[in-house]
Amino acid sequence: MAIDAVEYKVLCDKSNSTHCAANDSNPCAFFDNSKGCGYRNDTVNVNIYLLPIGIQIAYFLFFGAMMIAALSGNIVIMWIVLAHKRMRSVTNYFLLNLAIADASITAFNTFFNLIYLMYGHWPFGRLYCKFSLFTSVATISSSVFTFMAIAIDRYTAIIHPLKPRMSGKTAIGAIALIWAISVVLAVPNLWFGELQYNPLRTICYLHWPDGAFNTWDMSYAVILLFSNYIVPLLACTIAYSWVGLELWGSRTIGENTFRQGESIRSKRKVVKMMIIVVFIFGVCWLPQHVYFIVASIDMSVAHQPYTQHVYLVIYWVAMSNSMYNAFIYCWMNSRFREGFRYAFRWLPCVNWRPSERLGLRMGGPSYRQQSVSVTETTRCERNGSLMQTMDSMDSDEGQAVCPGSQRRHPGGPRGHYLTPQYHHLDHKDMKIAENVM
Repeated sequence: MAIDAVEYKVLCDKSNSTHCAANDSNPCAFFDNSKGCGYRNDTVNVNIYLLPIGIQIAYFLFFGAMMIAALSGNIVIMWIVLAHKRMRSVTNYFLLNLAIADASITAFNTFFNLIYLMYGHWPFGRLYCKFSLFTSVATISSSVFTFMAIAIDRYTAIIHPLKPRMSGKTAIGAIALIWAISVVLAVPNLWFGELQYNPLRTICYLHWPDGAFNTWDMSYAVILLFSNYIVPLLACTIAYSWVGLELWGSRTIGENTFRQGESIRSKRKVVKMMIIVVFIFGVCWLPQHVYFIVASIDMSVAHQPYTQHVYLVIYWVAMSNSMYNAFIYCWMNSRFREGFRYAFRWLPCVNWRPSERLGLRMGGPSYRQQSVSVTETTRCERNGSLMQTMDSMDSDEGQAVCPGSQRRHPGGPRGHYLTPQYHHLDHKDMKIAENVM
């Protein structure tokens, strides 16, 4: 259909009432009216969404700083987990997947959508339009499902200690399933993503089959709202609330040994770190979801003069979630902190010593200080507690090991050790004694 230049269309063709998706997959949706499509009748053949050069520079600086922080931080997280065998634990595999998802949405989505939001024009072609819409949903879905997987793993390990822990292979399988579900949720963007060619600009949007009533688009928006925000956050809130009651609200039965105390403190650190990660995700993405709800109720919001700036800020807040995890890990986990210090040792403000990397390679910052004193050996012999190998996240601070006090149980699983006081227990009793910690 021919379009007059003076009849400047915002997102799509009103004649067939196609609806540009008002959800995370389409950040241009702030231009929509009651059906997601509308006209701006301008008498001047110019792009009415072109911002002053000073404001453009300011947005580029803010988004550029965020993208550099997000990409560099998540790449370092990947390196820490993949390059150091000690860091390849179940929890860290999930954190690695989070880093991959965050780096992907930053590299393949953020900059291109920034250009689209600032100029209202998509210059990157039809294929990348589909790919950009697809990666947005796929990476966000992968992140939130990974949050749920970590919450389930922490819940199982702490609330049901007698159940077998998730193995590394199981974690990798869970990550593969997470990406499979995420791809399924994002496939509609590959199928329905299209370009609209207008006299002044090109529009990348979702062209749904039922443009007259937009039920497909509304259904997809609701599915993403529940699957990518409400359900995952609700599940994580319930799981971590239960775990918090167990770690902070219950008391240990019997003698509270040194090893038990260290184990509880380590678990608390991991849980607190993940609660902060999930909380920041919820805060960052809340304005995005609130905006679309408000815009759906009050259609005039999309046509206010300040809407473009408001949505650019909302979009920056949502995308900035990709950079916060690296700061949280560096702040709350000493091994990740050593990895970051090593990776950024070239900065003048980073005080790094070559001996510090030994802790990352050999099991934590306290590895260098794990020479066991006579007092600690006496304490271990007196308590007679079972030595249990913990994953790298749970044993963040490292633990002193009593020399000569472990003995491998002849019928037990590999890596399970008993102190001399427990060598007479059968396998079932050994399992109970092991998991009380």
